[in-house]
Amino acid sequence: MSRPREVLPGRSYLISRRCSQRLFLMRPDAETNQAYVYCLAEAARRFEVDVLFTVAMSNHHHTGIYDRHGNYPAFLEYFHKLFAKCQNVLRGRWENFWSNEQTSVVRLVSSEDVLKKLTYAVCNPVQAGLVERALEWPGVSSLRPLLEGRSLTVKRPEHFFRQEGPMPETATLSFVRPQEFCELSEHAWRQLVLEKVKEKEKVFRRELAAKGQRPLGASAVVRQSWSSRPKTPSTKRKLSPRIAAKNPWRRMEALLSNKAFLKAYRAAREAFQAGIRTVLFPRGTYWLKRFADVVCEGTPYLAE
Repeated sequence: MSRPREVLPGRSYLISRRCSQRLFLMRPDAETNQAYVYCLAEAARRFEVDVLFTVAMSNHHHTGIYDRHGNYPAFLEYFHKLFAKCQNVLRGRWENFWSNEQTSVVRLVSSEDVLKKLTYAVCNPVQAGLVERALEWPGVSSLRPLLEGRSLTVKRPEHFFRQEGPMPETATLSFVRPQEFCELSEHAWRQLVLEKVKEKEKVFRRELAAKGQRPLGASAVVRQSWSSRPKTPSTKRKLSPRIAAKNPWRRMEALLSNKAFLKAYRAAREAFQAGIRTVLFPRGTYWLKRFADVVCEGTPYLAE
């Protein structure tokens, strides 16, 4: 069983999840791009989550969110389940779509961390040696809409959803500027992102050239079979961080806060298992609050 997570409103996260066996089940094509945008937009709308950035690679995705109300687990469950079912129908398969590994959820502590992960995500196709520039990626990427100040609107995928069903005919995916950068003008914000992206692209191109390699190219990417997988070996037993903070003091503060939450949670859980149903769980308890209706800090009792 994984450690509990402190889920509080008003936090930003980088979400990453990989396809089963590293297969190219999300290889870019018109139907896949449409389904990804539709499912992500609908999940964000239902759970009132702000999407900061996203990139859909051939076998994984990176998505940055701002969790307004502290319900990102429900958002993730809905998005991943909906897209997996939709994409499995498109590919004519019925096995697990996502890897059995736990979804990576990394809290982004500061504005610097949000911008760093945004740049990392949209430049991922360049780092992987697939395209020379991030804007050339044929899959879903928030970079061009962000630079052009527009949203992505798609129709409901016909290969999965019923015409007479309850799902909306169209869905619009908007990319929200991180609150930490709201003091910038729209032009200044776009220029900042573009500058960071160009810097990263140069670094990744130099690294690729040093290996004597060239980018695969967008046309070659879309010609790949969705049943293929990378030839490079999978990296296993890597640490899975829960916090990203470049500032050492902010990182220490976040780690100490998380440590205090875990300590309080474990003590409350032990008391709850011992039959004390009125034990007070720490603020940020999610699963037990949702499914066992435990009492959390900040929740008033119904009776004196």
